[in-house]
Amino acid sequence: MSADDIRRAVLRLSHEIVERHGGTEGMVLVGIQRRGVPLAQRLAAAIGEHEGVKLPVGALDITFYRDDLSLIAQHPVVKGTAIPFDLNDRTVVLVDDVLFTGRTIRAAMDALVDFGRPRAIRLAVLVDRGHRELPIRADHVGKNVPTAREELVRVHLAETDGEDAVRLEPATVPAARP
Repeated sequence: MSADDIRRAVLRLSHEIVERHGGTEGMVLVGIQRRGVPLAQRLAAAIGEHEGVKLPVGALDITFYRDDLSLIAQHPVVKGTAIPFDLNDRTVVLVDDVLFTGRTIRAAMDALVDFGRPRAIRLAVLVDRGHRELPIRADHVGKNVPTAREELVRVHLAETDGEDAVRLEPATVPAARP
């Protein structure tokens, strides 16, 4: 996806989210650290432009809720959670960059309920690449990208990476031993 493709996907998602929710009343956006946060901010800005409202946006760090924490790092990097609003009886639109196995989303839902009891949790992702391991699906998808399980989907956002792009890359194959 090019920068224009991402911009158009965010704009389309913003309209779709409002339409399916029936407006913006009681809605909050929560981005999953790292790239879900700027995507949530972009969605809130787009919704603000066409609906004339300022939606609350939060950031959710799921590091300690992951089921693979012991496998990813001995000293994990914590990015921080900031949810400065009440989640009780609100519709939370959880935002992430890529939906793959569903494990990140499961961890995010576990983390969210520590902050309150939302009326509903909806999921918006920029890219859905398939290969689910858990029964989780996105309510709002920017682009479905069929991939091989071994391929990598790299999302680059200006806020975190200096550019907007989504690239599909082959998995790195370890060098053969002589």
